[in-house]
Amino acid sequence: MLNVSEMTLGYDGTQVLRFGGLELAEGGQCLITGASGSGKTTLLYAIAGLIPVMQGKITVGGVDITEFSESERDHFRGKYIGMIFQTLHLVKSLSVLDNLLLASYVAGLSQERKRALDLLKKLGLHNKKDDTPDCLSQGQAQRVAIARAVLHRPALILADEPTSSLDDAACETVIDLIKEVAEETNATLVISTHDSRLKSHFTKVIKLGQAA
Repeated sequence: MLNVSEMTLGYDGTQVLRFGGLELAEGGQCLITGASGSGKTTLLYAIAGLIPVMQGKITVGGVDITEFSESERDHFRGKYIGMIFQTLHLVKSLSVLDNLLLASYVAGLSQERKRALDLLKKLGLHNKKDDTPDCLSQGQAQRVAIARAVLHRPALILADEPTSSLDDAACETVIDLIKEVAEETNATLVISTHDSRLKSHFTKVIKLGQAA
């Protein structure tokens, strides 16, 4: 489902990361680890199509996104990739429910209000649907970001440092939720993190600079 091969990444012509490769089948899960500054976020953003690659190939569902223009990558990501950012990017002026529905609108997809409400209920946030993000705790806001990322049933879910600011109990809750929602739709899941607490949750762990 996801194949990354011999990739070189950089900015303004300067190489910042070489990555040998990654292959995951549909429903596969992988943890990418490494120290801060090792290129984890850069790699994840390249897989998401948020930044171009200098060399190499990334295919998602058999589609080579490295051949796309920026607008084509944006359109593809909106339909097939769910992204959980380290900075949650919730719109402060919108309710929790509208934050979820906005993501579908921006991606040009139908607004699945019932699914959004069902997800909020599943994540224990149904009573927060009309609240704005500033009324939420960090853990609640994190769960809203997860719901937003998986609302349109993406084939690929990418999460950047989803637990870095959470205590142990909240860390366990969030990683279990991300894995659960991925498994429900057989989505492929890739998480980048320097949080060593997550290693026990994955059988496939890649440390940047080392073999898988």
